Amino acid sequence: MDPQQRPLMSDRVTVNGTVTPLALLADGRLWWSEGVHRCLSVEKDFLSFVTSGPYIKIKSLVETRDGCCSTGASTRLARNDVVFMPSSEESHRLWCQKLCEFVDSLGRPKRLFVFVNPFGGKKSAAKIFDEQVKPLLEDAQIEITVQETKHQLHAKEVTQSLDITKYDGIVCVSGDGILVEVVNGLLQREDWNTAIKIPLGVVPAGTGNGMAKSLLDSVGDPCEIANAVHAIIRGNKRPLDVATIIQGEIRFFSILMLAWGLVADVDIESEKFRWMGSARLDFYGLCRLLNLRQYIGCVSFVPAPGYEAFGEPTSYPGKSTTSKGSNSGPNEAEHANKERLCYLGPEINVENLNWRVINGPFISVWLHNVPWGAEDTLAAPGAKFSDGYLDLIITKNCPTLPLLSMMSDLSTGEHVKSPYVTYLKVKAFSLQPGPRTKDKEKEGIIDADGEVLARGKGTYKCEEKTLMAYDKLQIAVDQGLATLFTPI
Repeated sequence: MDPQQRPLMSDRVTVNGTVTPLALLADGRLWWSEGVHRCLSVEKDFLSFVTSGPYIKIKSLVETRDGCCSTGASTRLARNDVVFMPSSEESHRLWCQKLCEFVDSLGRPKRLFVFVNPFGGKKSAAKIFDEQVKPLLEDAQIEITVQETKHQLHAKEVTQSLDITKYDGIVCVSGDGILVEVVNGLLQREDWNTAIKIPLGVVPAGTGNGMAKSLLDSVGDPCEIANAVHAIIRGNKRPLDVATIIQGEIRFFSILMLAWGLVADVDIESEKFRWMGSARLDFYGLCRLLNLRQYIGCVSFVPAPGYEAFGEPTSYPGKSTTSKGSNSGPNEAEHANKERLCYLGPEINVENLNWRVINGPFISVWLHNVPWGAEDTLAAPGAKFSDGYLDLIITKNCPTLPLLSMMSDLSTGEHVKSPYVTYLKVKAFSLQPGPRTKDKEKEGIIDADGEVLARGKGTYKCEEKTLMAYDKLQIAVDQGLATLFTPI
């Protein structure tokens, strides 16, 4: 007999009034002969079990299609609880023991700290948590501590002082912004080297949801609440690259993307139409295409192996000496300048690497750490979670009609095949942003992970404070620094 088929526990039990064989196999499958769905994977489908008198209830989530349980392709996850009565009190005790032992061997999280952002997206995160997330976590018998975020950077502040020894992971019920705050909070602790190893989970409840989409799409799962929570419950983990953006003594830790030009303008300036929901991006994108901007500047980079032919050779561009600009926040800058015990970035001697340069003008410069920028935007189809590189997407010299076609191709990733797009992987990167070609008195916006990193002159809300100045900045990647809960 195949060792994986060997039963760890077997019994004749009663299910729905019918006596049937039930076995827990060594490979973690529960098998019985009564009912429509007669096999459950403890690792994949099992949430928990509870007892009531002589009965044992198995709580599970299984893949369904057309309303029926199915082991094939699925459209959603649905509850499929099974109640059985063991043949004796001793059998009942042994079933409970074997199930506990097997679940404990999976290394699933038992205690989670959960951030809920009630302001993101359609402001529905609190409702999503109460109605969909919390019931599943409770069914999985996971102890949760919940913190609603009160303002921007609240999650970062909490994470910086959180006693992480009490938890097996941190979960963000939000868009991507809270996850980014958590990573920045962890890396600005004195014990960052330990703190950054805590697994992070994300449940899509915002506008973009790029990280959740990237994780779930990597295994062909839909970007749904149940799928995201299920991945967290199962406790599988994968490493995630972290990019350090540096300007002078100021640092920002990015896990999603950096944008300058068209993408950043649409992402940030469309906030004035937030009442439109996600449609604001399409609407404002069309507005920007009809009045296209191009930006003077240059990008320097260290190409990944196989991409050395892109750009022209250049010397190391040097770090920016700017510590803060006229519109940067002095308190934030001073705080960052005083941080000396926190993470300072990857230990890479960038000065001795082979740098190359591409000069503008640019329509868009886009760096991506994961494939999806939003649920409908496959920005970097070749991006990997932990390959140690960022995917660089540059658009230049593109007429309006081909650009419109490219924008419509964002949902499939086909835009990277356009002759007007340069697509490559880089280990390090430097951006020297400049003004618009048609109005040199106006500059642009630099967007990191969906938030404004820097605003130039004449931009939308240019009077607001930002972490960095609209000036040269440098980026380097630390491979697999953070850890995510993942479906696989």
